[in-house]
Amino acid sequence: MKKTQIRIKRLSAMCVGLIGLGLASTASAALLGRLPATPGGTNYQAYYDNVANLTWLADANYAKTSGYAAANANWSDPATSTTNSIGAEGWMGWAAANTWAANLTVNGVGGWRLPTTLVPDTTCSGTDSQGANCTGSEMGNLYYNVLGGVAWSDLTMTHNANYNLFSNIVDINGPGVFWSATEYAPDTINTAWGFFMHVGGQTYGIGDKSYAINAWAVHSGDVVPVPAAVWLFGSGLLGLMGVARRKRANI
Repeated sequence: MKKTQIRIKRLSAMCVGLIGLGLASTASAALLGRLPATPGGTNYQAYYDNVANLTWLADANYAKTSGYAAANANWSDPATSTTNSIGAEGWMGWAAANTWAANLTVNGVGGWRLPTTLVPDTTCSGTDSQGANCTGSEMGNLYYNVLGGVAWSDLTMTHNANYNLFSNIVDINGPGVFWSATEYAPDTINTAWGFFMHVGGQTYGIGDKSYAINAWAVHSGDVVPVPAAVWLFGSGLLGLMGVARRKRANI
């Protein structure tokens, strides 16, 4: 009977350890490539930040490069943009940007969204959660802590190696500001937060929802499930544990 109990304990430890290995095997890395365009390749379409527990699309203007913007363009004159405007260059009104992200699927993975803004954010240099060094927001954390950006400095000139993993972060011909999913509380009807990804500034001052600006999709958590083999092996061990328990019950 004691031997049976020891076997059960060992099986339990092995099962937990193996399943835990599948869940935590990436804990040592900061940015991990995800969703390769070709199976088994390294042409990753997204990167997982295991510190912030977020997955960012590798292309900051995927709405354009994927063909979505051109196929759904309904606007071209800046003077007539609305919250539902979509321009061929990938610039969108706030509602259109949220809709695009929510319906986005990459390699069969859905659940994307626009980044959020922390309000209040006491890390900001300015008042009312505006200014530089706003690392409490998802885009601010990306700019300063992940990409190595410096406040009010051109990100194309001052960054770390992670910057080179992404594309179209700075659109020299575009508005330069990215939508946040977070609305500006005093005026949720008309205004939302935005982030200047080229210089690291956060504001609601350009956040009129009718403006057509950039949109970068992010996914909460990792987009890679625990390998099926790990779960199958774990299930097998659990099955053996059940058999062992039944044997013990019959002793």
